[in-house]
Amino acid sequence: MVRLDLCDVVLRRMQEKDIEAVKALIKEGCEGTENRLILHLLTRPLALLMLATLSSILRCVLHSFIMALVIPVFLLIIYLKLTIPRSVGILGSSRPYWDYVGSSYHADTEPDLPNPLSNRAKLITNQEKSRRRKKAKEKEKEKTNEREQVDEDELKERARVAGEVWVADSDGDIMGCVARDGWSRDGVCRICRLVVQSWYRREGLGRLLVQGLESKSKQNGIRRVYAHVPFPSRVGEAFFRRLGYRLQGETAGTEGEEEDEDYEEPQKGWLGFPLTKVFVKDL
Repeated sequence: MVRLDLCDVVLRRMQEKDIEAVKALIKEGCEGTENRLILHLLTRPLALLMLATLSSILRCVLHSFIMALVIPVFLLIIYLKLTIPRSVGILGSSRPYWDYVGSSYHADTEPDLPNPLSNRAKLITNQEKSRRRKKAKEKEKEKTNEREQVDEDELKERARVAGEVWVADSDGDIMGCVARDGWSRDGVCRICRLVVQSWYRREGLGRLLVQGLESKSKQNGIRRVYAHVPFPSRVGEAFFRRLGYRLQGETAGTEGEEEDEDYEEPQKGWLGFPLTKVFVKDL
């Protein structure tokens, strides 16, 4: 496998032509997350107690120990499969779905995220390539806009509410993405999705995406970044700790009062069980 050269990676806003590729990337990256969340919920003491109670009742009705054991678990798994995507949506976001069209509105006119590993010459070359791609796609974009017939004011409102998605692009190949929620508080932002294509993992691309977003946020006056990590994900927890994040509630030196003021509520699912852990970093 050829090692990825992070200096050649361009961190740019997701455009409309990238929507399907980003959706496929997120689907691949979250393939096992839902199953891990379900297993986590099923093994909570309260859930086990409820399942045991239902099994005891069904055993008296069905006169079959195996059926009485399997049916409650099976029904609960189906219920969680149907409700977890609606309640969780994009982890860290309060919305049930992500507005990709709103996120990509006028994204091609915004500057790229800074790549701390690229030197100036390569950065200029990447920007020239990006401009050429934009010019080549202008006619196609005009045709797309004519087909959609979407009101300009509606798109502006959607773009204001929608979050921002930044992709890692190398010669037109989208290798990863990071999403920042449209929700905002003064001086605070929220990372709600970080995905890297399986072929490019453990190459430092995830670190590059997060550091680029942190640098951009700091330039915009953001002083604190929150990241929601699925509760059973030890890999995700270790990743953000290596980047200087700490679990919310852990001591942060002399900033105890500020921690209470900017408390971020973790997402919760069935019976109020937490689905995410909240990590925080002060810029």
